[in-house]
Amino acid sequence: MKIVVIGGTGLIGSKLVTGLGEHGHEAVAAAPNTGVNTLTGEGVADVLAGASAVVDVSNSPSFEDAAVMEFFTASTGNLLAAEAAAGVTHHVALSVVGTERLPESGYFRAKIAQENLIEKSPIPYSIVHATQFFEFVRRIADDATDGDTVRMPPVAFQPIAGDDVARAVAKVVVGAPLNGRVEIAGPERSRMDEFFRDTLASWNDPREVVSDLHARYFGAELTELSLVPVGDAVLGQIRYGDWAGQAAAGK
Repeated sequence: MKIVVIGGTGLIGSKLVTGLGEHGHEAVAAAPNTGVNTLTGEGVADVLAGASAVVDVSNSPSFEDAAVMEFFTASTGNLLAAEAAAGVTHHVALSVVGTERLPESGYFRAKIAQENLIEKSPIPYSIVHATQFFEFVRRIADDATDGDTVRMPPVAFQPIAGDDVARAVAKVVVGAPLNGRVEIAGPERSRMDEFFRDTLASWNDPREVVSDLHARYFGAELTELSLVPVGDAVLGQIRYGDWAGQAAAGK
């Protein structure tokens, strides 16, 4: 099966291309650095020729409200139109757990718009909602830092390893279209403020984590269940402590 991975040279995309290839599929990485630009349409029709499925794991280079909305709506619109012309029979998109619960955030409003376009398209689809990735934990801490203080809301947090995300998305794309959503999350749920307090301590990081109900995440205030699955979810196998240990060892 030929599967085109939009964003195929990024964190999740590169893992997905490798995993699909190992299982005998023709997985093609499509990104601006491979000559495919879904925002402008450059190279899209050519790369989709003969494809059975498309997986979109791309992300906006800017999280500014107008820019991120333009990226997800224009890119998705161009991609869906090209897929219809090419006869693609399964569109898979990676999105975020809690997207529909965080309309205060410009980023999540853009993801909602992207999902709406996919749902209205005639192409059979599957949307995978994932929790935050382990690989972005340090960035989240840095973005929440003010001086020597890291402000984190005391809400539920259940991050997932990029490898588990790629495996879950691969399983979805080779299956029948869901015409709906599936949620994936890490195997452990904790408090976000406590998670970062423990994590910074493990880094020997002197910053103090302060619990703050009003601390914002991508521009939005969080409630208890904003970032975690509500109901059934597919859980990853990799625990954060094990992942962090391997990352520190350079594996």
